[in-house]
Amino acid sequence: MATKDYYQILGVSRGAGEKEIKQAYRKLARKYHPDVNPGDKAAEAKFKEINEAYEVLSDPEKRRKYDEFGDRWQYADQFARAQGSGGPFEGFRQGGATYHFTTFGEGDFSDIFGEIFRNFGTADDTGGVRTRVRRKRAIEHPVEITLEEAFNGTTRLLDLGGRRLEVKIPPGVDTGSKVRVATGGAQAESDIILLITVRPHAQFERKGDDLHVEVPVPLTDAILGGEVQVPTLKGSKLALKIPPETQNGKLFRLAKQGMPHLNNGDRGDLYAKVRVVLPTNLTEREKKLFEELRSLRR
Repeated sequence: MATKDYYQILGVSRGAGEKEIKQAYRKLARKYHPDVNPGDKAAEAKFKEINEAYEVLSDPEKRRKYDEFGDRWQYADQFARAQGSGGPFEGFRQGGATYHFTTFGEGDFSDIFGEIFRNFGTADDTGGVRTRVRRKRAIEHPVEITLEEAFNGTTRLLDLGGRRLEVKIPPGVDTGSKVRVATGGAQAESDIILLITVRPHAQFERKGDDLHVEVPVPLTDAILGGEVQVPTLKGSKLALKIPPETQNGKLFRLAKQGMPHLNNGDRGDLYAKVRVVLPTNLTEREKKLFEELRSLRR
């Protein structure tokens, strides 16, 4: 299996900072977004690849593991524990078999670790194995949702080998969130882990559980004061008072109007950023008033 180079996928160097990685991701996400490329399977695959790379490189701990182990970074902790059992490059015995760990190459270590952990048993007083505990496997399933769905919570219908299962995705999930779905109690062979990707939004930018949105404000309201409408992910709008002499780019915080916190009832904030809109198609009278204002301000 070929190793994926997440840095190359995002077009950044291995020493790239958090800001550079985020900017590269946004640029590529907009270019390859399914809404921009309807029906283009290649663009859809590229979009998923970009999100996979960003999920890892935007998380300091995942990135550290990836830099050390490549795209086998998910097994870094198991590998470290396995080495601790028998010493680096020595291996250890389990259930009559010896496992050796020499390098992270092209082999599928998920199979090796799965076999190791499935075969852990309980030792009896004579040193033998009294019982074997079979651990339930977890099958990972990628799911892509909109920001609105992340805000409200949503459901997906999965086809599991001919069996259809409706799964719930709770409000507050973000790209990189994992949602475990039980598939039938203790006797089931495996559970499902949903790997969440939240698509970029055309209007709102998410930062943790806070949302940011630009709000156009007429020049006259920015100078003299006024009131504007701020959109929300609920679909409704909130009235925001603009004080006189408000500068372009000023942020206004609307408390508890952001994303819900995952697994609790609290919420983030909504930040409205002022974008002053200059008037166009001025009348002669308006031009004269601006000229008069300019002469007064000199």
